[in-house]
Formats: sequence, structure tokens, C-alpha cells
Amino acid sequence: MQGDTLPLISHPEFKNICHTCGTRYAQQAPENCPVCDDQRQYVPASGQKWTSCDELSKTKSIRLGKLLPDVYDLRISPAFGIAQRAHLILLPGGNILWDCLPYLDEATVAFIRSKGGLKAIAISHPHYYSLMAVWADTFDCPVYLHQADKEWVMDKSERIVFFEGHKQVLWDGVEIIHTGGHFAGSTVLHVPQTGDNGSLFVGDSLQIAQSRQFISVMYSYPNQIPLPLMEILHISGQISPLKLNSMYGAFEWQNIPTGAKEIFERSMKRYEEIYRH
Repeated sequence: MQGDTLPLISHPEFKNICHTCGTRYAQQAPENCPVCDDQRQYVPASGQKWTSCDELSKTKSIRLGKLLPDVYDLRISPAFGIAQRAHLILLPGGNILWDCLPYLDEATVAFIRSKGGLKAIAISHPHYYSLMAVWADTFDCPVYLHQADKEWVMDKSERIVFFEGHKQVLWDGVEIIHTGGHFAGSTVLHVPQTGDNGSLFVGDSLQIAQSRQFISVMYSYPNQIPLPLMEILHISGQISPLKLNSMYGAFEWQNIPTGAKEIFERSMKRYEEIYRH
């Protein structure tokens, strides 16, 4: 559906987007958002609130920033929901959107199309599924999700491709790596030709600290629930063999342009030392 207008939902006035996490539901929203009711997220003290595409369009826009010659980040402004960013990764074989936003506007559609559109969307975990069905329809592309998180899809779409196992190979050497941890189906995106010596896009399945000198892995970040050592070692085992020098996370400050592999390995070693002592 690459027409001249943005193919939003048939009933854009429905208040079916969770104000706290940005998850969009297929029709009128339930009383409570199951994503926020889960112990990895939260319902704010002010209670459950819902919004619509129409309401968001009155106050929101998408800011684009250039991180690398072939990588842009996209953020909703003013911030909304979890306030994550998505990454537009330009590749010879076709562009990838890593993670998704709970809003989309015509200016962003025009910009992405000017760069060649999207060949695929890949999303790290359910907190960022957000408006994925609308993005996929707009750019006429599949969305890659891990099968282990299928239950968290609140807006089903024929464009969703569920994969199983350790990884999903795409093109140009790019791979979606299944790490688990934060969610059973949590993933990261390995792009070996981006940056100085390969890059890893991590959503918040790995959390880059404000200092950018430490990387954390947890079951729940807002509720500070740790992972067991066995899962931390599994995540480390999935990432350690990868060629990477750069790492990019879900938030504005989470850029490690060089030395990311060493920071990751040092962080995982510290976890292991703490747990074993």
C-alpha cells in the first residue's frame, strides 16, 4: 500500500492506543492494557488512559536524526508512551526499520520513501510492537517477530512473520538474534557492515547505562526485577561471537560508537562474578 495517503486504521477515532506503553489494539481497547498489567511494565498512579491516532496527530511529530551515513533514528516529539526511538537502517539489499513507534505521520512516510522505503520491520520485544501493523501496511513490508512472544501481539496482521530458533537471517549479512531474557522472544539486530566494525541494535533488551560504560540485562527495568544467572549467561553466549564495535539502544543517549564489544563482555563478566560470590 504505497499510495499517496497514509493508510491509518479504519476508525482512527478509536481510543485504542495505551497512553503509557503505546501498544495499539485492533479495535476498541480493553478496560486495562495487558502489556502494562504485566510485571515488566506498570500502570501509572494516575490510572489506565487511552488515546487515538487522531488525538496524537494534533500534538505529535516525529524527529529524525542521523547517527551514521546509513543509520537514522526516529523519535516522537514531544515524547509519548515509553519514549523509545526506532532506527532506520539503509542497506543495499533493502532498508530495515528496527523497533517501532506508536505514531506515524506523512512527513516520516515521505522521508523513508525518499530513502527507498522499507523491505522489513524487526522489533526487539513486545513493548515496542506499538503501531507495527500500520507501519507495515504503509510500507508494504513484513514484520519479523520471534514466535515466543506471539501471545503479546494485540493487533494481529497478515504481515507478521514469526520465526523460531536462534536467529532469522535477512540480507546483506544482517541477522535478528534471539537472546530471550527481558521477554522469552527478545531479540537484537546484528548489522555487520554498519559502523567501524559492525553494529548491534538492542532496543532495551540490553540497557546501555547513562555512562555508556556498562550494559545491563534485566527481566523488568521499571520494576527492577533481575534475571537469573543462567539467562544472563545465555544472552552473553548469543552475543559474544558476533563481530561488533558499535551498539545502539532504545533511547537518545544509548549510543556506543566504539568499543561496545569490550563493554558488553566486561559487563557480563561482572554479573557472573556478583552472582557467583
